[in-house]
Amino acid sequence: GESVAQASAGDTVEVILPQTAFYVAAGGQIADTGHIRSANGANWAIRIDDVRRPAAGLIAHRGKVVAGSPAVGDKAAAAVDAQRRQDIIRNHTATHLLHAALHRVLGEHARQAGSLVAPDRLRFDFNHGEAVSKAELREIEALVNGWVLDNWPVVIEHKPLDQAKAEGAIALFGEKYADNVRTVQIGDDVFSYELCGGTHVA
Repeated sequence: GESVAQASAGDTVEVILPQTAFYVAAGGQIADTGHIRSANGANWAIRIDDVRRPAAGLIAHRGKVVAGSPAVGDKAAAAVDAQRRQDIIRNHTATHLLHAALHRVLGEHARQAGSLVAPDRLRFDFNHGEAVSKAELREIEALVNGWVLDNWPVVIEHKPLDQAKAEGAIALFGEKYADNVRTVQIGDDVFSYELCGGTHVA
């Protein structure tokens, strides 16, 4: 709850770095975990369990000091848990595939109303006036699995919001977007095109 010049093993801390590769929870995708370690031989380490944005432009890495005594001004090396990140990445791209399949099978009204993208699972909330039938579910699963096996390219671009919307990019209702946005397109015929700041497979 207060700024300190140094921490000790066992302390729970929030660390601010000049730059980071850690993903902050957003858009249903959970935050990265990993470690921050000394890069100048001081032999300390912090296990990072969460990453948050307490204010615009500020990212705080929350975790526990597991060795040594990190201090303000120390040189540090931050490392994301790569295997966990890869699992999350696959599940995030899968939510986009699922969204596209829902549109094809159930209709354009089946829009995202929430999601969870974690390393072990994904959850996709959507609006639909009735229960999805077993036949529809089989068709949705077949579409998504087929697209995965087809190994379509995932193209990520930054462009003006008005241009992305004019091109048909799906934006989340109620979400606030900057003038320039990040778009994620899947497929040579672009069957999935969404505004998204999350991590994805290639």
